[in-house]
Amino acid sequence: MKIRHIAPAAAALTLLFVDAGRASSQTPASAGSTQARSQSIAATFSKFKQLSREKHGIKKEKYLRVQSDPVVKANPEQYSGTYETPEWGFAIHLRVDRGGGVEGDGYEPFGSDLNVRRAFTLKNGKVEGALLNATKVYADGSTEKLEGAFLNRSTFESPTDKGITRFGLGTLVRPIEISGNTFDKLFYEFRSQ
Repeated sequence: MKIRHIAPAAAALTLLFVDAGRASSQTPASAGSTQARSQSIAATFSKFKQLSREKHGIKKEKYLRVQSDPVVKANPEQYSGTYETPEWGFAIHLRVDRGGGVEGDGYEPFGSDLNVRRAFTLKNGKVEGALLNATKVYADGSTEKLEGAFLNRSTFESPTDKGITRFGLGTLVRPIEISGNTFDKLFYEFRSQ
């Protein structure tokens, strides 16, 4: 059995970009740092896997490439709308003004039960380039940082596949467990204006 796995080099580069992005998020925002941070977040939503197995003379191949790129819109108001995670139905509703100010609300998983959701409102939100930063405020008064990037996420299932591209918001979250899997990021697809 032969297995080729190209992803380790990409994963190492992604970790470098993520660490560099975390360091840049601690400095005052500038066009360069917001662009770098958006690229760093996009890199965490990109992946590449190509496997080839041969068993009893039968060769099986698997291929998956996900490419995520930040999307900067000319008018920040165009980011307004409802974004949902297709797998679990969690949502964020964003209202973005011309200056990039953000208000909104949403709900997300609470604990390991997908049916238990925790509602929040967004405060002190700002969109700069493709980068979104805001504070989530929960009903009990607790707060949590929301950081994400508006992305085009393209999925290719073969080297010749033209792919499927979806626009949405990729967010970095505190690690949460859903159906036995731990996630530290969620992709919310754009659903409606």
